[in-house]
Amino acid sequence: MNLKIIRTNSANKDFINLVKKLDAYLKITDGDEHDFYNQFNTITVLKNVVVIYADKTPIGCGAMKHFDDKTVEIKRMFVDQSYRNLGIAKLALQELENWAKEIGCDTCVLETGKRQIEAVHFYHKCNYKIIPNYGQYIAMENSICFKKNI
Repeated sequence: MNLKIIRTNSANKDFINLVKKLDAYLKITDGDEHDFYNQFNTITVLKNVVVIYADKTPIGCGAMKHFDDKTVEIKRMFVDQSYRNLGIAKLALQELENWAKEIGCDTCVLETGKRQIEAVHFYHKCNYKIIPNYGQYIAMENSICFKKNI
């Protein structure tokens, strides 16, 4: 399998299609709370997006946006089901962390749902630490927020 990572933005058609698959998965796992979370997941203005290809097939993605002057928020992480557990998500996350450093940031934050058990395990494995829920997630019992100094 020949992997390629590209840096792009949220207008990328492959990113848009991967996010549609992510949203379909989240609609099932988030249940009644999906509409609340979905309002914070618009992709129309994301300037920092990575897409991973296996040969020429888009198989994974992730994005980030500025949270404050020195912090980015990781968003829209997804790997197609048939390519999971192969290190694809780690490649995407590392690329986003490197990009964040290049633009002068030293911290990443993110939110995921408690029901996304694989995601929670993945972020722990990548040395992200649980922090108090921030912003719109403060009152959300299903949310877990993470932070990592990069």
